[in-house]
Amino acid sequence: MEEKKRTTIVLFSGDYDKAMAAYIIANGAAAYDHEVTIFHTFWGLNALRKEENIPVKKGFMEKMFGKMMPRGADRMGLSKMNFAGLGPKMIKDIMKKHNAIPLPQLIDMAKEQDIKLVACTMTMDLLGLQQEELLDGIDYAGVAAYLADAEIGHVNLFI
Repeated sequence: MEEKKRTTIVLFSGDYDKAMAAYIIANGAAAYDHEVTIFHTFWGLNALRKEENIPVKKGFMEKMFGKMMPRGADRMGLSKMNFAGLGPKMIKDIMKKHNAIPLPQLIDMAKEQDIKLVACTMTMDLLGLQQEELLDGIDYAGVAAYLADAEIGHVNLFI
């Protein structure tokens, strides 16, 4: 019996275009019957944030991080040509014209394909993010869990 291929992706970036690339690759790998894990750490956690404000108890610094970071995948900026928020609007219009799938739908598609979405618990602690603020149906783990997945992975990417 052939061993199932495995793909792991570390999503470190909080940029819309880089997160899209990670999710396009992940969904493509899942379509090719790979077991896929996306490990969201640091600014990549913004892709997993709920869009609505979730009232949770936080200290001053955690509140400040929460206010400065985009809330949800659709509010992330671009890595280049962000133009104070105009760039994401332009790219989303172009994507719509070309029937490209936007990031929030790519995330939903990943969940439907049983892609393992993991939030880094150490980074959550550093940035003051709590589970209630992140999407439902995701996993929570530290770097050791990612390394265990990556060790048996056939494709390992850092985005």
